[in-house]
Amino acid sequence: MSPPLLTAEQAVLGAVLLEPDQLAHLDWLAPEHFYRPVHQALFGALRKIRDDGHPTIGADGLVPLSWVTDAVDEASLHVRGVTEVYTHRVISACPRPEHAPVYGRMVLEGAIHRTVAQHAIRLHQAARADAVQGEVAGVLRSADVLTGVLTDLARRWGTDPRPVEPTAAQVTGPAAAPVRAAQVAEDERFLLAVLAEQPQALDEVVPWLRPGDFADPAHGQVYRCLGALHHRGEPIDRITLLWEAQRRGLLADGTLSGDQIAGICDGVPGSSEWFADRVMRASLTRTAAASARAVRALAEDETLGPGRLINHALHALGPLDEVRTRWASANEPAKRPASAPAPGGPPPARVHAARARSTAHPSPSLPARPGPVSTPAATRPPTRGHL
Repeated sequence: MSPPLLTAEQAVLGAVLLEPDQLAHLDWLAPEHFYRPVHQALFGALRKIRDDGHPTIGADGLVPLSWVTDAVDEASLHVRGVTEVYTHRVISACPRPEHAPVYGRMVLEGAIHRTVAQHAIRLHQAARADAVQGEVAGVLRSADVLTGVLTDLARRWGTDPRPVEPTAAQVTGPAAAPVRAAQVAEDERFLLAVLAEQPQALDEVVPWLRPGDFADPAHGQVYRCLGALHHRGEPIDRITLLWEAQRRGLLADGTLSGDQIAGICDGVPGSSEWFADRVMRASLTRTAAASARAVRALAEDETLGPGRLINHALHALGPLDEVRTRWASANEPAKRPASAPAPGGPPPARVHAARARSTAHPSPSLPARPGPVSTPAATRPPTRGHL
């Protein structure tokens, strides 16, 4: 806890001890907003004895000594370390009692930063635990809690909770190594092998599985190539997949190799939806961990005001919201395609349109030049198209 926040907590308590009426201006401040347990107990005690009808103003117009002693007695029931000597210390920390609302806002600001950081840590822990177990329930629950906390804090601070992108990229540190990286990579390879062997299964997973859901960027590119071939109605095998990868420059830049393509095209039996579900689970927990790290970095930036912190944190949760929306779509049968793909593959109209964009077209024939000998157009070599 930074010294300014510690001093602000003492100043709030000192202001209320000196002028009990300041409590009326601090109804939005709660004991749990204080960092130190002794401060939580003392503020809660002051509020309680006020609500119980304590005579805060004596007959001579001065604050009675019992206001301090009764608060100390009440706070001592909940925590150790509250003494009359300490109350004198907090009183001396308050320059002006009438500034209590400003000091209170400082306390609330510190509480907002701490609360957001704590819940971001819990989300990250849930993501790591779910990744180990292959589950997502803990992540979804922690994400809902964090979103609810941000909304409540926005209400307390008096700002409109809405996602706002930071003006400058926040430093989140190096990404943590994926949990069960070997297992995740194996699931991705098996999924791609099944899709290469059963291209019609792409119609089932493409609506909710994206290339970015693959932990290995190379696997995401292979998935993109498979989708492109299937969209154009092209046959899928080791040769056509290698051809598509070459067209996209993935062989030239070293993203993929011929051996990788050949290994993926070694057909394996399995369910595409089962493997896709595992890939999606890993993507959800991985995205949650990344969002949690981003939110924690924001919370630890003391230069951010509470309103900016809350809105930037909501923006950092955006990628997780997008992934979980697709996850929900994949797990609701009513939203799955109602009918199986046609035996012949994609719809003929789509195939025709896609092939029209990728098939080579001969150039228009030039008129024959005058001369003694004219070469018929039919005997000219066909124009080479782009591949």
